[in-house]
Amino acid sequence: MGRTRNLVALTTVLIAACGESGKNDDIPTLPPCTTPVAGDTVMLRQIATLSDAALLVTAPAGDPRLFVVERAGRIRILENGVVRPMPFLDIEDVLVAGGEQGLLGLAFHPRYATTGRFFVFYTTNNANVVARCQVSATDPNLAEPTCTPILSIPDFAGNHNGGMIEFGSDGFLYIGTGDGGGGGDPQRTAQDLDNLLGKFLRIDVDGTTAGKLYGIPADNPYASGGGAPEVFIRGLRNPWRWSFDRMTHDLWIGDVGQGRIEELTVLRPAQQKGANLGWSIYEGMGCCDTQDDNCTQSGAQAACEPSGLVFPQDSRTHGDGWISIIAGQVYRGTCYPDLTGWFFYTDHSSEGAGLVKARLRSDDTLEIVDLPISMPAGAASIHADARGELYLTTIGGGIYEIGVSP
Repeated sequence: MGRTRNLVALTTVLIAACGESGKNDDIPTLPPCTTPVAGDTVMLRQIATLSDAALLVTAPAGDPRLFVVERAGRIRILENGVVRPMPFLDIEDVLVAGGEQGLLGLAFHPRYATTGRFFVFYTTNNANVVARCQVSATDPNLAEPTCTPILSIPDFAGNHNGGMIEFGSDGFLYIGTGDGGGGGDPQRTAQDLDNLLGKFLRIDVDGTTAGKLYGIPADNPYASGGGAPEVFIRGLRNPWRWSFDRMTHDLWIGDVGQGRIEELTVLRPAQQKGANLGWSIYEGMGCCDTQDDNCTQSGAQAACEPSGLVFPQDSRTHGDGWISIIAGQVYRGTCYPDLTGWFFYTDHSSEGAGLVKARLRSDDTLEIVDLPISMPAGAASIHADARGELYLTTIGGGIYEIGVSP
């Protein structure tokens, strides 16, 4: 990240999904919680521990299992509270892992029940790669051993890789990339519209365009020119973890700061296309040209021009103990109804940064509540399973369910 940051068996009958696009229509669903627990006193319950850094928990639509991304290059399945001994996928031999590198992201196709496709984001010595993978035709707990890279983004350093990928409600795959690394955006990639680093990218994994192994959505802001056609949002430093609200489709982005500010920005659907989050002109609300550390930049800095930029709704300082924001997800589960609509986030540091919940007001400001809760060290993600229940993972391999005490 900014520095070194980093439940029953699947039914054997695949539920049919229709439609030719990747949109979230006619997907399998799971029944709601049978015994919801009232209350808003948030607690963490550890449910498993892995031997490697657990960077993300997610699941395909309608699937009761948990899929856990391990930095070293494996995806493990957690089923009935037990980690299956055989990894779902192991691509350790094709990536570079450690620190901010490794297997960083996982997203299942919206119609995974029929396509069997999923996508991963991983790092190599000189690139960030998005690859297409396939579940085994004979065993739903195993994937085919080889994935097909569909997008390789040249990268000049080992840090600031982003790595979160997620499908939007439009069926397109969104990819968060860091600015390439170093400090202060040394190659000024975040504002360079022809460079895929420091961006949110948006691609159509069910199509092809001009020889690419993916399509370009026609309404991407630069689909017809003016920048790389994949670019959807620019001005990111390191969007390590982010997510869409499954109900409203608002986009919640945690952007890891340089030396002072950790940022949380929320974009409603109408605000997302072509948005510019300001890095490396600004770090939070501070302009790099006039800030006394210049955001660790050398040479000429961009002028302090805020016009057209989107500034964060919440900023946390390193002086307050925040060092690398871990953005999470809006709770849309059914087990804890009093948490519905709240977004949960934290920081990689357990010192001075606890668990925080927020929700978006009608005027685009945030209602923010800092929760008095003890946090495990080394938080890496907060993300949801197929039901919308939330789990926190750590680089120590811990997996915790976020719930309430009555």
